[in-house]
Amino acid sequence: MNLYRTKLSEKLKESLEAVVPIIAIVLILSFTIAPVPPGILMAFIIGAILLVVGMMFFTLGAEMSMTPMGERIGTRIAQSKRLPVIIGLCFILGFIITISEPDLQVLAGQVPSVSNMTLILAVAVGVGIFLVAAVLRMLFSKPLSYMLLIFYPVVFILTFFVSKDFLAIAFDSGGVTTGPMTVPFIMALGIGFSAVRSDKYAETDSFGLVSLCSIGPVLAVLLLGIIYHPQGGSYSETVIPDAETSVALWKLFESGIPHYMKEIGGSLLPIILFFTFFQVVSLKLKKKMLIKILVGILYTYIGLVLFLTGVNVGFMPVGNYLGQVIAGLPYRWVIIPIGMLIGYFIVKAEPAVYVLMEQVEELTSGAIPGKAMGYSLSLGVAFSLGLAMIRVLTGISILWFLVPGYALALILTLFVPKIFTAIAFDSGGVASGPMTATFLLPFAQGACEAVGGNVVTDAFGVVAMVAMTPLITIQILGVVYQYQERKKDKDEMLAQPVKVLPLEAYGDADIIEL
Repeated sequence: MNLYRTKLSEKLKESLEAVVPIIAIVLILSFTIAPVPPGILMAFIIGAILLVVGMMFFTLGAEMSMTPMGERIGTRIAQSKRLPVIIGLCFILGFIITISEPDLQVLAGQVPSVSNMTLILAVAVGVGIFLVAAVLRMLFSKPLSYMLLIFYPVVFILTFFVSKDFLAIAFDSGGVTTGPMTVPFIMALGIGFSAVRSDKYAETDSFGLVSLCSIGPVLAVLLLGIIYHPQGGSYSETVIPDAETSVALWKLFESGIPHYMKEIGGSLLPIILFFTFFQVVSLKLKKKMLIKILVGILYTYIGLVLFLTGVNVGFMPVGNYLGQVIAGLPYRWVIIPIGMLIGYFIVKAEPAVYVLMEQVEELTSGAIPGKAMGYSLSLGVAFSLGLAMIRVLTGISILWFLVPGYALALILTLFVPKIFTAIAFDSGGVASGPMTATFLLPFAQGACEAVGGNVVTDAFGVVAMVAMTPLITIQILGVVYQYQERKKDKDEMLAQPVKVLPLEAYGDADIIEL
């Protein structure tokens, strides 16, 4: 019990460090250039409290349940050594985890001319297929960069056949699908599969599953765009709460909590059933480990309910309202640096980012520090938000940013260590989680409405931009790391004393240069 308390206090500290900067930025803006009505501001503050507590429970819950479940299932599937079984189970796993992802439900409501269930099933099939591809890549030790260099050109070729109203949403789907439910389980699954291999590249290859699973949804939604030929755009407008009293404010959260309790319960159920089946048939884990996993699932459930209630009821309205007010100022260009500042700090509040950072630091034995990764992600997201705000103000097509961005990211894969490529492309999916969908996207939508732009083509795509820039910044971190390692090796070699042999050691035939 004391151990759980200690862990919870550690996670609470992490959550506060992640969320307090965002609260401070919003409060400073609301008391200076972008006044916010008291009802919206109070909803934001209550939402922030729920978010902090939710992150605390979720990060500990994922550590206690999702990670051991994923690792053990991955190890056991790989140990079967029967390819049809591995392919079938990985497809089913990818399919059910995707349907479990709460953010996908949000995106489904935004897509014009395609029914929600059609989109969700198509994306789930895409993730299932690419999870199989990712696992086979690990088992047969194929370089991740080769697969990325094949699939991303296919993605961009398909964009020529899809309506421009569909493009941004298609690329957003890749980032949204790899959210807080999917990332911890899939990353742990990769560690489980790598445990079966004994070669020196096994740990390196355990990364990269999230990156490939991010491609599946983009391809699936682009193919739907080709099939359905949707014209015109529609999206669900953010409802700005009008809570004039404390009772009205409480009712906003009172109605939100039961909704997310039901949603997260439905999301976790398929994963729990899959794990239960494995436990009965194959795993046979001991009682102590099972109790730990069950407690972890409970923490994960509580954390996600509180987190999603906080961000959806509290953060989404204030994000949309701030975007409208700032973009409506005479000096609307200020939204670019403000967006960059928010982007720098908001990635720290993404729950799955901490899961990735901990696993990277653990698997590399500290060679890639979590803090260095955190700074790289923050700088990347800050830059992406600056570009996204330029898009909102100017209406430039998202392809003008995505094509050169992904081209640079793919070129870098040829020059950096394999592990940095895998971590970088995983980071793209991890960075674009629920905070992006529920704060940054409404922020861009509000700004776009204020400047009279097309919300579907100009505001959507924020998630895609956030998912793209970490691919570049983390790989640049890899170049710096590689340079430092080479310099360190060179310095150590030069520091070694040169051994001089005595004259008697040389034979008569040896030539001694003076």
